[in-house]
Amino acid sequence: MTVSDTPLLLKVLAGETPSRPPVWFMRQAGRYLPEYRALRATTPDFVSFCLDPEKAAEATLQPMRRFGFDAAIVFADILLIPRALGQEVWFEAGEGPRLGALPAVEAMRESAAAAGAALEQVGHTLSIVRGRLEPGRALIGFAGAPWTVATYMLDGEARSMGKGERAQARSYAYAEPDRVAAVLEVLVEATAHYLKMQADAGAQVLKIFESWAEGLPDDLFETLVLQPHQALVKRVRDLGVTVPLIGFPRGSAALAERYAAECAVQGVALDTACPLAVGRRVQAVKPIQGALDPLLLRAGGPLLDRRVDQLVEAWGQGPWIFNLGHGILPDTPIAHVEQVLKRIGAQ
Repeated sequence: MTVSDTPLLLKVLAGETPSRPPVWFMRQAGRYLPEYRALRATTPDFVSFCLDPEKAAEATLQPMRRFGFDAAIVFADILLIPRALGQEVWFEAGEGPRLGALPAVEAMRESAAAAGAALEQVGHTLSIVRGRLEPGRALIGFAGAPWTVATYMLDGEARSMGKGERAQARSYAYAEPDRVAAVLEVLVEATAHYLKMQADAGAQVLKIFESWAEGLPDDLFETLVLQPHQALVKRVRDLGVTVPLIGFPRGSAALAERYAAECAVQGVALDTACPLAVGRRVQAVKPIQGALDPLLLRAGGPLLDRRVDQLVEAWGQGPWIFNLGHGILPDTPIAHVEQVLKRIGAQ
């Protein structure tokens, strides 16, 4: 790779501040795109769709063709890891994902090191995308963080945010701390091998999605988020992976500062509710990503322009990746995405 081919995303994660921030959106491949809806209709089962390398690669590339984002993120799902560990995973139409009974911890421990091989289709997807993606655009692999995936596995069904389950998920750590710790240990090992497989297949950046960091007191944040992330990063490095890592402790608020200081990721993604001042303090420690509100992107208009300008003013003088604070919503108008890209100078 020549210097001119180095993606902006990699430059920022190395601590540089380019003339404009690189831009990509969480869930940038998805239902807001008519081409995705047409492609998705060809495979009724969502897990089968994720594990079809040609179709998943096409879904990954669709927003790149339409918008020219600075990075593509592989089309997959965080609940592929439980499947690799022997837990049944399926998706109910109109309801979302469901999981079967949790396998015995010892059985999962025996399967952990093979998680990458069990999900080799994701690696095939990455290889296809890397071969078709321009050298100057980065390719991102990802996995769900141990605590987030553990809450789904322990409960036997995936949960949706905003329905009161956060307290119920958190109760596992109080009621069954040893069981939770054992599952987290297995997930650290399995996820490390899964991320290594993705890096070997061509991922230039790896992102750790922690959707359930919100609302945790200091002690649980340390045991459920910080320590597993630290262990995961170390294990990934022990396996020989050298690409940069982005951690996303969603909803961690001021604890994002501690996360940035104590977790050896190269970038920290910030969520919608993160105050600009907190983001600046995190940015003083390492590069940041975020944090436009997906609801504002859906709404559009002058308020959207104003918020983009506020983010640029607050964070644009340091290493920053422009992104949403959570995933793009299915009913987001395409014109609003184009509006942001033009405002940020990426289109």
